Amino acid sequence: MSQQESRLGGHILVDQLVAQGVKHVFCVPGESYLAVLDGLHDADIKVTVCRQEGGAAMMADAHGKLTGEPGICMVTRGPGASNALAGVHIAKQDSTPLILFVGQIERGMREREAFQEMDYRAVFGTQAKWVTEIDQVERIPELISRAFHVATSGRPGPVVIALPEDMLVEAAAVADAPRYEIIDSAPTAGQLADLEKLLADAKNPVAILGGTRWDARAVQQFADFAQRHALPTAVSFRRQMLFPADHPCFIGDVGLGINPALLKRVADADLVLLVGGRMSENPSQAYTLLDIPVPRQKLVHVHPDSGELARVYRPTLAINTSPAAFAQALAGLKAPAKPAWAEGTQAMRESYLQWSDPSAITTPGALQMGQVMAYLEKTLPADAIMTNGAGNYATWLHRFHRFNRYGTQLAPTSGSMGYGLPAAVGAKRVWPDKTVVCFAGDGCFLMHGQEFATAVQYDLPIVVVLVDNGMYGTIRMHQEKHYPGRISATALKNPDFADYARAFGGHGERVETTEQFGPAFERALASGKPAILHCFIDPETITPSTTLEKIRDAALKAQH
Repeated sequence: MSQQESRLGGHILVDQLVAQGVKHVFCVPGESYLAVLDGLHDADIKVTVCRQEGGAAMMADAHGKLTGEPGICMVTRGPGASNALAGVHIAKQDSTPLILFVGQIERGMREREAFQEMDYRAVFGTQAKWVTEIDQVERIPELISRAFHVATSGRPGPVVIALPEDMLVEAAAVADAPRYEIIDSAPTAGQLADLEKLLADAKNPVAILGGTRWDARAVQQFADFAQRHALPTAVSFRRQMLFPADHPCFIGDVGLGINPALLKRVADADLVLLVGGRMSENPSQAYTLLDIPVPRQKLVHVHPDSGELARVYRPTLAINTSPAAFAQALAGLKAPAKPAWAEGTQAMRESYLQWSDPSAITTPGALQMGQVMAYLEKTLPADAIMTNGAGNYATWLHRFHRFNRYGTQLAPTSGSMGYGLPAAVGAKRVWPDKTVVCFAGDGCFLMHGQEFATAVQYDLPIVVVLVDNGMYGTIRMHQEKHYPGRISATALKNPDFADYARAFGGHGERVETTEQFGPAFERALASGKPAILHCFIDPETITPSTTLEKIRDAALKAQH
C-alpha cells in the first residue's frame, strides 16, 4: 500500500495482518471494532465466527500451537475480553504465540467507567507478554509489527492490543510494516563442546523435550541425534508430538500419571538434557524431581528465553537458543562408540511399550476404554490431530495414543477445561483434509460445547469422543482421596449428547458397549458432519489402574 494513500484505522490494521502473513482470524463480533470487521470484508483472510470469546481464543491458540505463527483472535470489550482471558492464560502457560485484539471505548470516555470499560493493561498485565492500546492511527503498523515479534520471539506467548473505537475510524497515510522475522540465536561452539563432554562422561543420561519453537524438521533432527547416541528421550507434560513414539529411544512422557519406571529413571539420571521446556509443576512432580535451586543431576537447560534459564533450576550448562536452532546444531556432535547407557535405553523402551499397551487394561463397565484406544490406534491415520481439554478421561489419550508426527497434538499444559472442542474446530478449519478427533469429558465438553455450532456452520467434520461418567471426575477423585465418602459439588446430570449433536445439525450416536464403538466411529467419519459419540463409562472407572472405591477404601484405611 502506498504511503500517500489515506486509509481508515480499521483497514490499516487489517492490511498489517495481511502483510504479516495472517490467513485466519477467530472472532466474536462486536460494535467496538466494526471498522476492523469492515476491513476484513475484502481481505484475503478467512474469518471464523465463534459462539463465545473463550472458544475463539482457544481456536487461535490451537492455530499458534500447530503453525508456530501467532493465532489471531478478535473480541469486543468488557465481557468479551473477560471471556477471552481463559485462552490468553492457556497461551501464557503453554508458550503459544497469540495476538488478542480487543475493542475499546472511545478515548475521550476513559476513566469514567463507561459502558464495558476495562483497564486492559491491569487486567491482562500478568497473563500476556505485552499489553498495549493503540491511541494514534499512524502507529498501527509499528505496534502490530512489534506485537508479532513479541509473540514469537524468546519464549512465545500472548499479546493483547486494545483498539479504541474512535481511533479505528480515523484516517492516515502510512506505509505497511514488513513481515516479521523471528529473532533467534545459535548455540556456541564452546557450549556444544561442553555438551559433548558432559555426554561422554555420563553413565545414565536422559533427555526431556518440551516447550515450543519446534517444527517437524527439528523433531526429526533431534530424533536422529538421539538415535546416534542411543539417548533415552522423554517428552514433557502434553508434549508427545515432539518425539516419535515409534522411535527406539522414546521412553514416554514426564507428566501426570507418569510411568513409575520412567519416574525412577529420571530421578536416577546423572545428566538431564532439558530442551525447550521449563520443568514446571506437573512434569517435575510438584517440583520434587529436580532439586531447587541446584539439581542433584547435572542439568543442561536449552531454552529460547534467557529469563527462564536459572529462574528455578541452576543448570550445569545453560544454552539460550530455540529447540529448532539447537536441534540443527546437534548434527556435529560426536557420539560415543559404545554408549554406557545403551542397554538402559532399551530396557526403558520396553517399559514404555508395556505401559502404553492398553490390551491388558480391564475396568468396570461394558465400555472398555482400553479397547477403544486399541481400535483408534489401528484405525487413525498417522497425521490425525488429537485434541483434549482437562480431566481424568485425558489419561486414556495421553497414555495409550502413540504420537508419531509433529503437529498432531493439541492439549493445554495449563489444564484448562473446555479446550478440546474449540481446538478441534480451529485445527479442522486450518487443515480441513486431516482427521481431527477431540477427546472430552462430560464436564469438560460443556465448558465450550456451543462451539459445536461453529463446526456445523463451517462444515468441519470433527469427531468428538465424549466420555461421560456423570461427574467432574478429577475433582471427585481428589475428593475421595482427601474426604472419602463425602461427595460434594461434583455430580453432574447430563443431556443426551447424541441428541445435542443432531440438534445442531451434526451426527450423534450413543455408545454404551465396547462392541458399539468401532462401527459408530466409522459411521461418524462417513457422515461427513461434525459428530459426537456419547460414550458412557462406569463411574468407578476413574483411571486405567484404579477405581473410586479403591481410592476411597485406601483413604478411609489411612484415616484409621
